[in-house]
Amino acid sequence: MYRPRVIPCLLLQNKGLVKSVQFRNHRYIGDPINAVKLFNDLRADELIFLDIRATAENRTIDPDLVRQIGDETNMPFTVGGGIRSLKAIETLIKAGAERVCLNSYALENPDFVRQASDEFGSSTIVVCLDVKKNLFRKESVYAQAGGKSTGRSPLEWAKQMADLGVGELVVQSIEHDGMMNGYHTELVRKIAGAVPVPVVALGGCGTFDHVRQIVTEGGASAASAGSMFVYHGPRRAVLVNFPTQTELRRLNLAS
Repeated sequence: MYRPRVIPCLLLQNKGLVKSVQFRNHRYIGDPINAVKLFNDLRADELIFLDIRATAENRTIDPDLVRQIGDETNMPFTVGGGIRSLKAIETLIKAGAERVCLNSYALENPDFVRQASDEFGSSTIVVCLDVKKNLFRKESVYAQAGGKSTGRSPLEWAKQMADLGVGELVVQSIEHDGMMNGYHTELVRKIAGAVPVPVVALGGCGTFDHVRQIVTEGGASAASAGSMFVYHGPRRAVLVNFPTQTELRRLNLAS
């Protein structure tokens, strides 16, 4: 038996935590270090931190903040935002991150994924696909925090990333982001069935049943979420939370 990972995804903006709806209307929800302490107590499997302004501001996610996170957390964590060089990856790993997540620069320079995987090992390199329908109602991979359509097919881009040595893919539906009505199961299923690397689903999770569904029906290796782990109740009061160990055991699947 094995249990898929369940991963809170936390968005950083101006060193604070924010939450979005379809990549818009960012709401401040608190201090990242305080959230790390709470997720430690709640025994989260791992964490993902994405600095959503880093690329636009031509910088990398702050290594000092990554170091503070590393000093506080008892779990593995992935960081992303503005990473454009092997030196930046080295700095973030030395600061405590277990993995780094690439997005816009991978789209700009796909061979960088191979270089990074060769230098640091594929298990260290994650690529996130931000996906939504373009003006022609065709699903496309987007860059720059969802602001620019690349015209790339999500399936073909996922295959290319796997061929270039990425260790894991995060598949995020922009249209499902923050809606809390379920993942884009069809998209995740299509990609998970076509690549030989683990796929993490992100975008739309609102209940533990959604987690179970994306794993059992969508073929995801792990389920990540933001709103589900920082909101509580119909009014979306801010409350850091995580499934109980009893709930997590319900995800045990035959190996």
